[in-house]
Amino acid sequence: MNSRKGIFIMLMGMFFISHFVFAQRYLPSAVPDRVILTWKDDPAHSQAVTWRTSIYASGSAAQIAVASATPDFPKSAITIPATDDFLNAEGLVALYHSVNFSGLQPSTKYAYRVGNDSAWSEWFHFTTASEKPGPFSFIYFGDAQNDLKSLWSRAIREAYTKAPGADFMIHAGDLVNRGRSDAEWGEWFYAGGWIYGMLPSLPVPGNHEYGKRSPEATTRELTPHWDKLFTLPENGPEGLERSVYYTDFQGTRFISLDTQAFFENEKAQKSQIDWLETVLKNNPMRWTVVVHHHPIYSPAFGRDNPELRAAFKPLYDKYGVDLVLQGHDHTYGRGGNETHGARVKAKSGPVYVVSVSGPKMYISGFEDWMDNAAVNLQLYQVVHISNDSLKYEAFTVTGELYDAFTLVKEKNRSNTFYDLTPAGMPIFGDLPPRYIQNMDTVEVKEYQTRFQQFKKRTGRE
Repeated sequence: MNSRKGIFIMLMGMFFISHFVFAQRYLPSAVPDRVILTWKDDPAHSQAVTWRTSIYASGSAAQIAVASATPDFPKSAITIPATDDFLNAEGLVALYHSVNFSGLQPSTKYAYRVGNDSAWSEWFHFTTASEKPGPFSFIYFGDAQNDLKSLWSRAIREAYTKAPGADFMIHAGDLVNRGRSDAEWGEWFYAGGWIYGMLPSLPVPGNHEYGKRSPEATTRELTPHWDKLFTLPENGPEGLERSVYYTDFQGTRFISLDTQAFFENEKAQKSQIDWLETVLKNNPMRWTVVVHHHPIYSPAFGRDNPELRAAFKPLYDKYGVDLVLQGHDHTYGRGGNETHGARVKAKSGPVYVVSVSGPKMYISGFEDWMDNAAVNLQLYQVVHISNDSLKYEAFTVTGELYDAFTLVKEKNRSNTFYDLTPAGMPIFGDLPPRYIQNMDTVEVKEYQTRFQQFKKRTGRE
């Protein structure tokens, strides 16, 4: 009995130790980690960087110099003290630091590092934007959310391999599954690693970045991690400055909206609608890309956001938004504008895309607005903008080109749309066995009927 009791106690002890290690596996230290580039100001003349250390790493700073092929460039580096902020995440206290490099030269490669004299990071590179419109590219990710270290990691790493010359990355919400979980943020940063320190990120929050502060709370709030992890523009409406913002990059305006805040309260609805119209009305850029989490048109079966569509779609049409990038529905859908229930390519209407980069998947509704679709497929997207042309490409995480189109800007600022879907590429719409196990025969038959009708309508039988 004593022997068995001893084994039981030992096993329980091992369980609690392993549980503690699992929960605390991304502990901060004196060495900087979670280094990530974002923008707070003009991308041609500034660059923001944020990182994390233990609470004992005082005197943190960033050093920056014009990058050189010789190893002597650090001699010309200047040191900028960091702004520090504490975060207590489920009992794990860490110190977050941020520096906004300003007064930079446009179209210039810089080297920087962060830390202090006790522990510096490696030297990273970034390149400032041009002051003038010019060719550039970016990577867009739908929801990462789950299995970030094991499965989403291949999405961001394959994307960087496919487009190493990209200028930045867009994350369309639900970066993690539980916004208040520091361990999940640890996985998100583990997955991207040093890429975050080289390519700036434009993140928007999703519903999973929101949560209740306590079980008794009646409303959900944006995770406190958000402001600590990302140094973002503060040009949004009052109260939403760091989750609603816009960034102008080489002739294109990128507008980031907080659709979860939109659903949380009426004040956030009105303030975003009014702010969006002002930003669109006073937009001198040739191209306009809007990013938000919940879709205007949902590709997933049984989902819809009529309030969001009623609020934002008229503004997208009125002011000639070109492209709307979204997430939330864990399936792929791409299509044009829709008016009065009929699919049309309206000159004033944007192309809508919903995509998913993580492993969590939903069933497609193969809705009328969709011109291409995919089920149970991890994807990332690369977008190239060059003066009068916007080229969009969606790749699987194993490198196949799955979807593509080009928009050509005409003299009257309307777009001509060219569908470049790869010839012979089948639609990934067949249900895997694990889906069918959770559906009855009627549901399976209805799905197969929708899929066949979609293939017939799009000429890809």
